[in-house]
Amino acid sequence: MTRSELAQMIDHTLLEPAATGADIRRLCQEARAYGFGAVCVYPCFVQLAVCELKGTLVKVATVVSFPSGAASSRIKAAEAEAAVSDGAQELDLVLNIGAMKAGRFDYVEAEIAAVVQQAGRVPVKVILETCYLSSAEIITACKLAVRAGARFVKTSTGFGPGGARPEQVRLMRQTVEPNIGVKAAGGIKSYAEAMTMIEAGACRIGTSSGVQIITE
Repeated sequence: MTRSELAQMIDHTLLEPAATGADIRRLCQEARAYGFGAVCVYPCFVQLAVCELKGTLVKVATVVSFPSGAASSRIKAAEAEAAVSDGAQELDLVLNIGAMKAGRFDYVEAEIAAVVQQAGRVPVKVILETCYLSSAEIITACKLAVRAGARFVKTSTGFGPGGARPEQVRLMRQTVEPNIGVKAAGGIKSYAEAMTMIEAGACRIGTSSGVQIITE
């Protein structure tokens, strides 16, 4: 894998609560300089990132119901609609973890489908927050996300008690069809960690350490 190929797999991420507009501009400058596939920012910064990255191949991704996933389905759908209107090209949606744990699978699937509908052609990545789920629940969550129209399944927010683990990435890759992406995120800070996730089956890496990874 070349440096540019790896960079294209990285979602260069800044989701710190205290992030400022200047921080987002710096993030976008780094994304341009290193050729990252996307930046991932909070919804309030989508328009700024779109402006900063105009004329480049770097996509702008944002999050929905981040990091808890506990907003109502109606609010999640409205967030998605607003983000797409602002120019977001990808959405990272946190599923309702409590509903998943309670076995409310119809609710979980319907909620993802509502966001996918509002997103239109914009791909939706469903964050499972795997640190809270058993292997069986990870498999079920992947299947629900795919049935609801999601284009990716993603491990973690990075704000839970655990991040991406290669065995969970491998399980997710084995569960979904080849045309569905698997994104590993949460705690990936080095080149070695990124490559471990890719070897396990991830085709995207979400990280705030993109510059460190690519310069290694």
